[in-house]
Amino acid sequence: MNNVQTKVLNQVVKRNKERFPENFSFQLRLSEKNELVTNCDRLANLKHATVNPFVFTEQGVAMLSAVLRSETAIQVSIQIIETFVKMRNEVVSNSEMLTRLLILENKLVETDKTVNKILQSFDENPLVPAKGIFFDGQLFDAYVFTVDLIKSAKKSIILIDNYVD
Repeated sequence: MNNVQTKVLNQVVKRNKERFPENFSFQLRLSEKNELVTNCDRLANLKHATVNPFVFTEQGVAMLSAVLRSETAIQVSIQIIETFVKMRNEVVSNSEMLTRLLILENKLVETDKTVNKILQSFDENPLVPAKGIFFDGQLFDAYVFTVDLIKSAKKSIILIDNYVD
């Protein structure tokens, strides 16, 4: 909106306050103005301004292009509408892929639930092997298995071991 004088711009915004909520346009605080002047040399004329400037978000610029009557504002309005049409077309053209991703995500969630149930059942009902096969170096495992097997006896137990007398 470079063809519009600041005074005219401010008047349009004041006349249309309901179109510019805080997330569309707001006035800079003094500290923000000073930082802006310090960081941007081309805004040095703001340094001695008596009123802090208003700034506009993307939505605010779109609203400005709708309320201003300059040629630039009209062109910006047209570009905004064309951009929204392009965005909608992109969403529509990718809708099949998005649907497939959603289905995949739902399957993943179901798989996670199933795996969690299986792991939880292992925690709640640990499987105790009826027979043990142990290899060289697994002395502790064999010992734990034997102790647990003996502890599980209800009345009596008969041990047959070639190594026990």
